[in-house]
Amino acid sequence: MPNIIFYPQKFILPHGLTVKGKTGETILDIALYNKINMEHACEKSCACCTCHCIIRKGFLSLSPCQEKEEDLLDKAWGLEKYSRLGCQARLGKKDIEVEIPLYHVNHVNE
Repeated sequence: MPNIIFYPQKFILPHGLTVKGKTGETILDIALYNKINMEHACEKSCACCTCHCIIRKGFLSLSPCQEKEEDLLDKAWGLEKYSRLGCQARLGKKDIEVEIPLYHVNHVNE
């Protein structure tokens, strides 16, 4: 089981909290299961960018980014080269490190 290390910029949990996740689970599901309050305004339907996160380690281990996710990421605050939506990025077999940005944009596409 790979490790996931969360680095939130908010003071909602200890810096560098390490949790376990199963291959194929989304970053968002793993966060919520471990009581990490990660925003998800569209209820995991890939219709907003509130679950935007930055992968600091293990980016290539995640599932590939699809076109719909890429389009939504363009609207994310603080977009970086290794940004993903937590509801879409599925864990691979390697450890990852995730940073939860301090701010997000809440534009739900209906």
